[in-house]
Amino acid sequence: MSLSDPIGDMIARVKNAQARNHKNVELPASNFKTKIAGILKNEGFIKDYKVNSLDGKSILSLELKYHSGNPVISAFERVSKPGRRIFSSADSLPKINNGLGIAIISTPKGVMTDVDARKQRVGGEIICKVF
Repeated sequence: MSLSDPIGDMIARVKNAQARNHKNVELPASNFKTKIAGILKNEGFIKDYKVNSLDGKSILSLELKYHSGNPVISAFERVSKPGRRIFSSADSLPKINNGLGIAIISTPKGVMTDVDARKQRVGGEIICKVF
């Protein structure tokens, strides 16, 4: 099955799993999704992630994080979509929730948070917002 927006699918699966208070969520893996999962782990939005192989297909397994029974990720939104790409320079990168959230940016130097992109003075495509 081919997906037109695999990152949007990842976001929808995480939101749906958190709505049902699941501990884990599994989705088809890719290098890009793995980098996004690494950023979510480093920023404290998920506990851990693993890439497993099942019947020759790689599966990304995310271990979701909850605080007092509520999900740590309160909002997870796609910004740049396949039909409309959103790019930003280093100077005009958005601040998410007055610095309490992050924007995940795809830059020529790799996938990083908006804070890291500002430090390195590099812009790129705004993939999603998390807070």
